[in-house]
Amino acid sequence: MATVQSLQIGKIAPLGPNGVPSGIVKRPVTGAVALRGHQLAGDETADLTVHGGPDKAVYAYSADHYPVWAVERPDHAERLAVPGAFGENLTIAGLVEADLCIGDVHEIGTAQLQICQPRQPCSKFALVFGDATMPKAFVRSGRSGWYYRVVREGSLQAGDRVTLVDRPHPLLALSRMAAIVNFGDATEAELALMADAAGLAQWLRHRAQAALTG
Repeated sequence: MATVQSLQIGKIAPLGPNGVPSGIVKRPVTGAVALRGHQLAGDETADLTVHGGPDKAVYAYSADHYPVWAVERPDHAERLAVPGAFGENLTIAGLVEADLCIGDVHEIGTAQLQICQPRQPCSKFALVFGDATMPKAFVRSGRSGWYYRVVREGSLQAGDRVTLVDRPHPLLALSRMAAIVNFGDATEAELALMADAAGLAQWLRHRAQAALTG
């Protein structure tokens, strides 16, 4: 049974030595949080070109990955001791990328959310860890986490079950999609599936369509 282990929101604040505005630092909150439009109440995004919006409304990361990272990167043990270390809104126990597909619709609390893409780390990912090697390590690990779009508004909180209610694209495994996004090795059959997948983020559908016609 998958559950929300912790729920985090973040405010825009200076990040790194140059004080880059960012909302990547998330803090756990207790109690129910409303999910309206394209974000959780109180959560802020500084740069909508890389985070936020309909296809990046809520970012989730597997709690099951934390012990693995702690072994691999003991230099970041202090940060990894707290949920939200990867800038995720939802730290979910009992699910990893191999269990999931693009388009999966999950009911969490009274809300419904749809997985629409894996995460690619931006420059702020290195800043939050204070480590320029972390983005590449994150990509190579395959432990990308996933972005949700909002299907039905509602409220959710730590302790809520994560229930699969629909799987429209069973051939589009999230773990495989993360590899395609980061390494660009999609087959023609995979590109055709991506181009026709309504549950996939629009920019990835367009990229697949362009690859097929180009």
